[in-house]
Amino acid sequence: MSASGGTKAIVAALGANLAIAAAKFVAFAFSGSSSMLAEGVHSIADSGNQALLLVGGKKAKREATPEHPFGYGRERYIYAFLVSIVLFSVGGMFAIYEGYEKIKHPHEIEDWYWPIGVLVFAIIAEAFSFRTAIKESNALRGRQSWPQFVRRAKAPELPVVLLEDLGALVGLVLALVGVSIAIATGNGVWDGIGTLSIGILLILIALVLAAETKSLLLGEAAGPETDEKIREAVVDGETVTRLIHMRTQHLGPEELLVAAKVELRHENTAAEVAAAINAAEDRIRAAVPIARVIYLEPDIYDEATAAAGPDPAKTPGG
Repeated sequence: MSASGGTKAIVAALGANLAIAAAKFVAFAFSGSSSMLAEGVHSIADSGNQALLLVGGKKAKREATPEHPFGYGRERYIYAFLVSIVLFSVGGMFAIYEGYEKIKHPHEIEDWYWPIGVLVFAIIAEAFSFRTAIKESNALRGRQSWPQFVRRAKAPELPVVLLEDLGALVGLVLALVGVSIAIATGNGVWDGIGTLSIGILLILIALVLAAETKSLLLGEAAGPETDEKIREAVVDGETVTRLIHMRTQHLGPEELLVAAKVELRHENTAAEVAAAINAAEDRIRAAVPIARVIYLEPDIYDEATAAAGPDPAKTPGG
């Protein structure tokens, strides 16, 4: 993923959410709409989430240390996971509570033009932010569908911003529908129903984000295309004659660990083996620049052992 692309989408979302949050709280103060209050808190939560993503990106750039020899690339995954927690608790649970209270104790919406005007403004601003996220994502998505892109992306920022912006747009439409019906009927219960719907939506999005970032935190392998490039690069047919086993794992969005057993010519000297391994590592790095940590173990191919699969206790990286 392009770090600049992710940062651009985050900054656009942050600016839009801060402006929208201020407008929503003003509308709530004048109208008393619970949908406006829930949406205002939602925008504050989203702004905090974007700040978390920026902090995670900065911390991930720290150099490796003896205590953390593989670096801090996974900081980005940790902060993305925190985003899902904030979205679930501050955004979703608060909206559900506020919606329940409004349904239980409804009251008419005053000065209806405030919430309607703010919601229209918010939809336009969120659409701008969403458009930016889509544009930056399209540069990386290729032929993948949007669900595939969200599931397979190794960099969490763009999927997080995409889902947040999508949730915000749908939530704003739900709020607009709830407020409009409440104004038309004079029944504040509809405002509460809209708020409750927003809360359910935010919790569903938070659960999706939590599941995806949990998978990244556990350590995901390289994607199919990257895996194939590594397999093609490691074997040259002259010094490295066969790839016996291979495991890959993302240490961060832009750092990949590669561990493999390879077969070399049996008559090679120790110096020739070392030269062959170094050359194979160079080929892998040329084909996949993010493959920064590579462990290649020379071995002799045995059909029965290969069929049984790698020994987790002996194969680096799993």
